[in-house]
Amino acid sequence: MTIRLGYGTNGLTDLRLDDALGLLADLGYDGVGLTLDHMHLDPLAPDLAARTARVAARLQELGLGVTVETGARYVLDPRRKHGPSLLDPDPQARAARTRLLVRAVGIAADLGAHAVHCFSGITPPDATPDTAWQRLTGALAPVLEAADRSGIPLAIEPEPGHLLATLADFHHLRVLTGDPAPLGLTLDIGHCQCLEPAMPVDCVREAAPWLRHVQIEDMRRGVHEHLPFGEGEIDFPPVLEALDTLSDTGYRGLTVVELPRHSHAGPEIARTSIEFLRKHSPSSQGPSSQSPSGQGPSSQSSSGQSPSSHSPSSR
Repeated sequence: MTIRLGYGTNGLTDLRLDDALGLLADLGYDGVGLTLDHMHLDPLAPDLAARTARVAARLQELGLGVTVETGARYVLDPRRKHGPSLLDPDPQARAARTRLLVRAVGIAADLGAHAVHCFSGITPPDATPDTAWQRLTGALAPVLEAADRSGIPLAIEPEPGHLLATLADFHHLRVLTGDPAPLGLTLDIGHCQCLEPAMPVDCVREAAPWLRHVQIEDMRRGVHEHLPFGEGEIDFPPVLEALDTLSDTGYRGLTVVELPRHSHAGPEIARTSIEFLRKHSPSSQGPSSQSPSGQGPSSQSSSGQSPSSHSPSSR
C-alpha cells in the first residue's frame, strides 16, 4: 500500500503533543495532521520559532510526515467557533484569519510539511454569494502569495455548510483566482459521501490532479457527522484502492484520519482506525467486489437528502 496514513491531532486533544506523536509512531502511522491550537502547537503564543523547531525535531526523530491543519475551533476568538472566518463582514476580522493562515504557511515551511489546510467559512447572513466569493478571494490572496514564496501548497477543503462546500465550488474558486499554482485541494472522503453527487471513489479520481491533502473517516449520506470506520455507509476497499493509485499522479501527501469529536477515546480510536484501514487496503483484498459502475454494496445511500441536512457544526 502506497497510502501514507496519518491521524489528526484534533482527535487527540487530551494528549500532550509529544505524547500524541509518540503514540502515532508506535501505532505505525506515517504522519500527522497537526492542527495549530492552544493545546498543541499554539500559533499565537510566545516563542513560536523555538517551539516549532522542537516539534520539527520530534517529527524527524519519529520519522513522521506532517500536514498543517488550521481548523482549530477557538484559536482566534474564544467565544465564536471558527471565528472570525475568511468571510467575516468586518475587514479587520477577515485580516486576522488571513494573518493566521500566513503564519501557518511559515510554520509549515519550518516543519517541512506537505501542505497547509484551510476552509472558507460559512456565508454570513449579510452577504450575497457574489460578495462572499469576493471576500474569500481577497482574504486568500496574501496566503497564496506566502504559499508561493514558501513552496508550501494551500489545500482548501470543501466543507458542508460552508461557502466552498463541494468540488464544484473548489473549481469555481480556481477560476476566480486565476488558478494559481499554490492553490490545491483537501479532499475529505466523508464529505464526499455526505453531499457530493459522485461516489467517493469517483471523487478521488476526479480530484486527483489538484489533491494536496486527504482526510478520511466514515459518514452517512446527508448527515455531516464524522464517524469511526464501520459506523457509516462508505464502502472503503474501492476508495482505498483509488487512493493507493494517487502516487501515479504525483501525490505524496498524507491520508489523515479526521475524528475531531473522539478525543475522549483518542488512543483507542487511533489504534482501531489504522487496523481498519490496513485490513481494507488493496494489499489485503482479494478480487474486487465492485460493480461495473465502481459502486460497492454499501458505498452510497439512496436517501437523496438535500444539502439542507448538512450541519456545518459537526467539526
